[in-house]
Amino acid sequence: MPIRLAENFRAVFYAPLYAAQSLGFYAREGVEVELIGSSVPGDGASGLLDDTIDVTWGGPMRVMKAHDLQRNSPLVCFCEIVARDPFILVGLPDRDDFQLQDLAFLRFAAVSEVPTPWMCLQNDLREQGMDPSRLERQPDQSMAANFEALCKGRLDVVQLFEPYASMASQSGVGKILYAASGRGPTVYTTFIATRSGIERHRDEFAGMTRAIGHMQGWLAEHGADELAEITAPFFPQIERNILVSSLRRYAEAGIWAGTPDVSRRGFARLGECLHSGGFISRIPIYEECVDQSVS
Repeated sequence: MPIRLAENFRAVFYAPLYAAQSLGFYAREGVEVELIGSSVPGDGASGLLDDTIDVTWGGPMRVMKAHDLQRNSPLVCFCEIVARDPFILVGLPDRDDFQLQDLAFLRFAAVSEVPTPWMCLQNDLREQGMDPSRLERQPDQSMAANFEALCKGRLDVVQLFEPYASMASQSGVGKILYAASGRGPTVYTTFIATRSGIERHRDEFAGMTRAIGHMQGWLAEHGADELAEITAPFFPQIERNILVSSLRRYAEAGIWAGTPDVSRRGFARLGECLHSGGFISRIPIYEECVDQSVS
């Protein structure tokens, strides 16, 4: 019976996960994986609890939140895939010498689809001595809507992920002002399962972890053009040159983990961001949220 793996949502920074499937790394480890789509970020967590899926990928922030609400939550994460923040601040082309402090004087819109990008950015602002609540953030709307508003000059700076940053740069409507990956290790994507699910599927999950390790080795030896070739079927709406540019930017930023081990440093940094932003009430404990036995 195949392992039911739910994607969090379709995104370019998840490219290694699609490549692992396309290149047959799961099958090489003897694991049959059924990829189940999800149009709502974070929907996989509920699927784990009602046993409609076996494992999902997504942000450990959902595991941290679950343990904040319920100390003995069954959710745990394992196998790090995205190790740095993939979100980018893109501004109008006339923005020169940008500093984060400048956001206090600009028309700015954050990502509305998921909470982690703003939680991390607000912590960056605090570290620069700014009170993020003093920003005049524009009303929440989708990244696509924010990108359109930037193109029409209705916003000065927007928080986006790829391919929007490459689209803005190549079309000349915007420039990259700040890449959150420069913050350093911030665990952004892992596999998420329940503890009972891990016990039921330990061998399969260990095989999936080894498959991701093979994928990480492949990424170290192959470029953005090759990764784009493999993953293009998952992104039919993205022009090939934009996809290559997006993947190259992420590879050069080092957003993808080099090993499946969940970084303690990156875990602590994410927990600090979520705590300072009020998303969780206490600093999460690594051993409660991460299952280190899946390898």
